[in-house]
Amino acid sequence: MLTLINGSRHTPFQTKCRMIVRRWIESVTFRQSAIFVIASLGILCWMLWRPYQAPKSNVYEHGHDPGFNGGIIIAVGQDHYHVEALFAAGGMFKLFTLGKDQTQVLPVPIQEITAYVRSISYQEAVPVVLKPKPHSGDPAGQVSEFEGEIPLELVGSQLVVIVPNISIADKRFRFSFMTQAGDEKAMPAKVTNEAEQTLYLTSGGSYTSADVLANGSTTASKKYKGFRSSHDMHPKTGDIICPVTHTKANANCTWIIDGQKYSFCCPPCIDEFVKLAKENSGPIQAPSSYVKR
Repeated sequence: MLTLINGSRHTPFQTKCRMIVRRWIESVTFRQSAIFVIASLGILCWMLWRPYQAPKSNVYEHGHDPGFNGGIIIAVGQDHYHVEALFAAGGMFKLFTLGKDQTQVLPVPIQEITAYVRSISYQEAVPVVLKPKPHSGDPAGQVSEFEGEIPLELVGSQLVVIVPNISIADKRFRFSFMTQAGDEKAMPAKVTNEAEQTLYLTSGGSYTSADVLANGSTTASKKYKGFRSSHDMHPKTGDIICPVTHTKANANCTWIIDGQKYSFCCPPCIDEFVKLAKENSGPIQAPSSYVKR
Protein backbone atom coordinates (compact mmCIF):
# COMPACT_ATOMS: atom_id res chain seq x y z
CA MET A 1 0.00 0.00 0.00
CA LEU A 2 1.32 3.50 -0.87
CA THR A 3 0.88 6.56 1.28
CA LEU A 4 0.61 10.04 -0.26
CA ILE A 5 2.97 12.54 1.45
CA ASN A 6 3.42 16.08 0.09
CA GLY A 7 2.04 14.96 -3.24
CA SER A 8 4.46 12.00 -3.53
CA ARG A 9 3.73 8.33 -3.14
CA HIS A 10 5.86 6.35 -0.60
CA THR A 11 5.70 2.91 0.88
CA PRO A 12 5.09 2.64 4.64
CA PHE A 13 8.77 1.64 5.10
CA GLN A 14 9.96 4.75 3.24
CA THR A 15 7.59 6.89 5.21
CA LYS A 16 8.93 5.47 8.50
CA CYS A 17 12.56 6.08 7.45
CA ARG A 18 11.77 9.67 6.49
CA MET A 19 10.17 10.23 9.87
CA ILE A 20 13.19 8.79 11.72
CA VAL A 21 15.58 11.01 9.77
CA ARG A 22 13.39 14.08 10.30
CA ARG A 23 13.23 13.45 14.06
CA TRP A 24 17.03 13.02 14.24
CA ILE A 25 17.58 16.29 12.35
CA GLU A 26 15.13 18.08 14.64
CA SER A 27 16.69 16.66 17.83
CA VAL A 28 20.38 17.34 17.00
CA THR A 29 21.64 20.83 16.32
CA PHE A 30 23.62 21.60 13.20
CA ARG A 31 26.75 22.35 15.28
CA GLN A 32 26.58 19.01 17.09
CA SER A 33 26.18 17.20 13.79
CA ALA A 34 29.14 19.04 12.28
CA ILE A 35 31.34 18.20 15.26
CA PHE A 36 30.30 14.56 15.05
CA VAL A 37 31.08 14.37 11.32
CA ILE A 38 34.47 16.12 11.68
CA ALA A 39 35.47 13.92 14.62
CA SER A 40 34.45 10.78 12.74
CA LEU A 41 36.47 11.81 9.69
CA GLY A 42 39.47 12.61 11.90
CA ILE A 43 39.36 9.20 13.58
CA LEU A 44 38.97 7.47 10.22
CA CYS A 45 41.96 9.34 8.74
CA TRP A 46 44.10 8.52 11.80
CA MET A 47 43.22 4.82 11.59
CA LEU A 48 44.06 4.73 7.88
CA TRP A 49 47.34 6.68 8.27
CA ARG A 50 48.72 4.99 11.39
CA PRO A 51 49.72 1.61 9.88
CA TYR A 52 51.80 3.36 7.25
CA GLN A 53 54.00 5.39 9.58
CA ALA A 54 57.68 4.74 9.00
CA PRO A 55 59.08 2.61 11.81
CA LYS A 56 61.58 4.29 14.09
CA SER A 57 65.14 3.25 13.57
CA ASN A 58 66.86 1.29 16.31
CA VAL A 59 69.97 3.35 15.68
CA TYR A 60 70.44 6.58 17.66
CA GLU A 61 66.91 6.44 19.07
CA HIS A 62 67.88 7.16 22.67
CA GLY A 63 68.78 10.49 24.19
CA HIS A 64 72.34 11.11 25.21
CA ASP A 65 72.41 11.99 28.88
CA PRO A 66 75.70 13.03 30.45
CA GLY A 67 77.30 10.30 32.54
CA PHE A 68 79.08 10.36 35.88
CA ASN A 69 82.50 9.92 34.27
CA GLY A 70 81.90 12.71 31.78
CA GLY A 71 80.69 10.50 28.91
CA ILE A 72 77.23 9.94 27.48
CA ILE A 73 74.62 7.40 28.54
CA ILE A 74 73.20 5.00 25.96
CA ALA A 75 70.27 2.66 26.61
CA VAL A 76 70.81 -1.03 25.82
CA GLY A 77 67.98 -3.52 25.27
CA GLN A 78 64.92 -1.25 25.48
CA ASP A 79 66.21 0.51 28.62
CA HIS A 80 66.90 -2.73 30.52
CA TYR A 81 70.55 -1.70 30.84
CA HIS A 82 72.81 1.23 30.02
CA VAL A 83 76.41 1.93 29.07
CA GLU A 84 78.42 5.10 29.44
CA ALA A 85 80.72 5.88 26.52
CA LEU A 86 83.65 8.20 27.16
CA PHE A 87 86.10 9.54 24.60
CA ALA A 88 89.20 11.15 26.13
CA ALA A 89 92.28 12.86 24.74
CA GLY A 90 94.64 10.82 22.57
CA GLY A 91 91.87 8.63 21.16
CA MET A 92 91.11 6.77 24.41
CA PHE A 93 87.66 5.12 24.30
CA LYS A 94 86.14 3.82 27.53
CA LEU A 95 82.89 1.95 28.03
CA PHE A 96 81.26 1.54 31.48
CA THR A 97 78.40 -0.95 32.01
CA LEU A 98 75.44 0.23 34.08
CA GLY A 99 72.09 -1.12 35.27
CA LYS A 100 68.56 0.06 34.51
CA ASP A 101 69.31 2.81 36.99
CA GLN A 102 72.14 4.52 35.16
CA THR A 103 73.81 5.47 38.46
CA GLN A 104 74.26 1.76 39.30
CA VAL A 105 77.46 0.05 38.17
CA LEU A 106 76.68 -3.34 36.61
CA PRO A 107 79.56 -5.85 36.27
CA VAL A 108 79.21 -8.13 33.22
CA PRO A 109 81.05 -11.29 32.15
CA ILE A 110 84.68 -10.69 31.15
CA GLN A 111 84.79 -10.35 27.36
CA GLU A 112 86.33 -8.36 24.56
CA ILE A 113 83.96 -5.96 22.83
CA THR A 114 84.44 -4.90 19.22
CA ALA A 115 83.03 -1.50 18.29
CA TYR A 116 82.83 -0.38 14.67
CA VAL A 117 83.63 3.32 14.49
CA ARG A 118 83.46 5.69 11.54
CA SER A 119 83.27 9.40 10.89
CA ILE A 120 79.75 10.58 10.04
CA SER A 121 81.12 11.88 6.74
CA TYR A 122 82.91 8.63 5.82
CA GLN A 123 81.21 5.28 5.35
CA GLU A 124 84.05 2.82 6.04
CA ALA A 125 84.06 1.71 9.70
CA VAL A 126 87.17 0.86 11.69
CA PRO A 127 86.99 -2.01 14.23
CA VAL A 128 88.10 -0.96 17.72
CA VAL A 129 88.67 -3.68 20.31
CA LEU A 130 87.66 -2.70 23.85
CA LYS A 131 89.46 -4.87 26.39
CA PRO A 132 88.14 -5.57 29.89
CA LYS A 133 89.66 -3.51 32.69
CA PRO A 134 88.77 -5.19 36.02
CA HIS A 135 88.56 -3.19 39.24
CA SER A 136 89.02 -4.47 42.76
CA GLY A 137 85.29 -4.11 43.41
CA ASP A 138 84.27 -6.30 40.45
CA PRO A 139 83.21 -9.89 41.26
CA ALA A 140 85.43 -12.73 40.02
CA GLY A 141 84.98 -13.32 36.30
CA GLN A 142 83.16 -10.01 35.80
CA VAL A 143 84.11 -6.49 34.82
CA SER A 144 82.42 -3.07 34.58
CA GLU A 145 84.87 -1.11 32.41
CA PHE A 146 86.29 -1.64 28.92
CA GLU A 147 89.04 0.33 27.23
CA GLY A 148 90.42 0.77 23.73
CA GLU A 149 91.78 3.39 21.33
CA ILE A 150 90.31 4.88 18.19
CA PRO A 151 92.61 6.03 15.35
CA LEU A 152 93.98 9.52 15.94
CA GLU A 153 92.58 10.75 12.63
CA LEU A 154 89.06 10.24 14.06
CA VAL A 155 89.69 12.28 17.22
CA GLY A 156 87.56 15.41 17.21
CA SER A 157 85.22 14.09 14.53
CA GLN A 158 81.54 13.36 14.89
CA LEU A 159 81.36 9.58 14.98
CA VAL A 160 78.90 6.79 14.40
CA VAL A 161 79.63 3.89 16.77
CA ILE A 162 78.06 0.44 16.41
CA VAL A 163 78.58 -2.34 18.96
CA PRO A 164 77.05 -5.49 17.42
CA ASN A 165 77.54 -7.74 20.43
CA ILE A 166 77.82 -7.29 24.19
CA SER A 167 76.91 -9.98 26.73
CA ILE A 168 74.92 -8.82 29.78
CA ALA A 169 73.19 -11.19 32.21
CA ASP A 170 73.44 -14.21 29.86
CA LYS A 171 71.91 -12.24 26.98
CA ARG A 172 73.44 -10.64 23.91
CA PHE A 173 72.65 -7.08 22.89
CA ARG A 174 73.62 -4.59 20.22
CA PHE A 175 73.53 -0.80 20.39
CA SER A 176 74.71 2.22 18.46
CA PHE A 177 75.08 5.94 18.98
CA MET A 178 76.58 9.14 17.62
CA THR A 179 79.04 11.32 19.50
CA GLN A 180 81.96 13.72 19.30
CA ALA A 181 85.26 11.82 19.67
CA GLY A 182 87.08 13.78 22.31
CA ASP A 183 88.80 17.14 22.30
CA GLU A 184 92.06 18.63 23.46
CA LYS A 185 90.98 18.24 27.10
CA ALA A 186 90.70 14.79 28.66
CA MET A 187 88.07 14.03 31.29
CA PRO A 188 89.66 12.25 34.25
CA ALA A 189 88.31 8.89 35.33
CA LYS A 190 86.62 8.48 38.70
CA VAL A 191 88.87 7.14 41.46
CA THR A 192 88.00 3.69 42.84
CA ASN A 193 85.76 3.44 45.89
CA GLU A 194 88.59 2.24 48.15
CA ALA A 195 90.86 5.17 47.26
CA GLU A 196 87.97 7.62 47.48
CA GLN A 197 87.62 7.40 51.25
CA THR A 198 91.32 8.05 51.79
CA LEU A 199 91.37 10.85 49.22
CA TYR A 200 88.51 12.86 50.70
CA LEU A 201 88.44 12.03 54.40
CA THR A 202 92.13 12.57 55.20
CA SER A 203 94.06 15.82 54.99
CA GLY A 204 97.33 16.46 53.19
CA GLY A 205 99.14 19.27 51.39
CA SER A 206 96.71 22.13 50.70
CA TYR A 207 93.71 19.95 51.57
CA THR A 208 93.14 20.51 55.28
CA SER A 209 91.06 18.92 58.03
CA ALA A 210 88.90 22.06 57.98
CA ASP A 211 88.24 21.41 54.28
CA VAL A 212 87.12 17.85 55.07
CA LEU A 213 84.58 19.21 57.57
CA ALA A 214 83.49 22.07 55.31
CA ASN A 215 82.69 19.55 52.55
CA GLY A 216 80.52 17.52 54.93
CA SER A 217 83.05 14.74 55.63
CA THR A 218 81.94 12.94 52.50
CA THR A 219 83.16 12.14 48.99
CA ALA A 220 82.31 13.90 45.74
CA SER A 221 80.53 10.82 44.36
CA LYS A 222 78.22 10.68 47.39
CA LYS A 223 77.57 14.41 47.51
CA TYR A 224 76.84 14.58 43.80
CA LYS A 225 75.17 11.22 43.30
CA GLY A 226 73.03 11.41 40.17
CA PHE A 227 74.71 14.65 39.07
CA ARG A 228 74.21 15.26 35.35
CA SER A 229 77.36 16.80 33.93
CA SER A 230 77.47 18.68 30.64
CA HIS A 231 80.86 19.60 29.22
CA ASP A 232 81.11 22.86 27.34
CA MET A 233 84.47 22.63 25.56
CA HIS A 234 84.34 26.26 24.40
CA PRO A 235 83.77 28.61 27.35
CA LYS A 236 83.38 32.31 26.63
CA THR A 237 85.54 35.11 27.97
CA GLY A 238 84.68 35.71 31.61
CA ASP A 239 83.27 32.21 32.23
CA ILE A 240 84.51 30.29 35.27
CA ILE A 241 86.43 27.25 34.05
CA CYS A 242 87.19 23.88 35.57
CA PRO A 243 90.70 23.80 37.11
CA VAL A 244 91.33 20.36 35.59
CA THR A 245 89.90 20.41 32.05
CA HIS A 246 89.53 24.16 31.50
CA THR A 247 86.04 23.53 30.15
CA LYS A 248 83.17 25.69 31.44
CA ALA A 249 82.60 24.98 35.14
CA ASN A 250 79.23 24.14 36.68
CA ALA A 251 78.17 26.37 39.58
CA ASN A 252 76.37 23.37 41.12
CA CYS A 253 79.55 21.27 41.28
CA THR A 254 81.87 22.83 43.86
CA TRP A 255 84.38 21.76 46.49
CA ILE A 256 86.22 23.53 49.32
CA ILE A 257 90.01 23.22 49.08
CA ASP A 258 92.44 25.26 51.20
CA GLY A 259 89.42 27.15 52.55
CA GLN A 260 88.37 28.32 49.07
CA LYS A 261 85.43 27.25 46.91
CA TYR A 262 86.31 25.90 43.46
CA SER A 263 83.86 25.09 40.67
CA PHE A 264 84.26 22.03 38.44
CA CYS A 265 82.62 20.55 35.34
CA CYS A 266 82.00 17.11 36.91
CA PRO A 267 82.75 15.09 40.09
CA PRO A 268 85.75 13.16 38.63
CA CYS A 269 87.50 16.52 38.19
CA ILE A 270 87.08 17.13 41.92
CA ASP A 271 88.88 13.82 42.49
CA GLU A 272 91.74 14.98 40.32
CA PHE A 273 92.10 18.44 41.85
CA VAL A 274 91.92 17.21 45.46
CA LYS A 275 94.62 14.68 44.56
CA LEU A 276 96.80 17.44 43.12
CA ALA A 277 96.19 19.66 46.17
CA LYS A 278 97.24 16.89 48.55
CA GLU A 279 100.38 16.09 46.56
CA ASN A 280 101.38 19.75 46.27
CA SER A 281 103.27 21.04 49.30
CA GLY A 282 102.95 24.68 48.20
CA PRO A 283 99.87 26.90 47.83
CA ILE A 284 97.45 26.25 44.99
CA GLN A 285 96.07 28.84 42.60
CA ALA A 286 93.09 30.83 43.82
CA PRO A 287 89.64 30.18 42.29
CA SER A 288 89.75 33.65 40.71
CA SER A 289 92.59 32.48 38.45
CA TYR A 290 90.30 29.93 36.79
CA VAL A 291 88.43 32.33 34.54
CA LYS A 292 88.42 32.29 30.75
CA ARG A 293 90.56 35.24 29.59
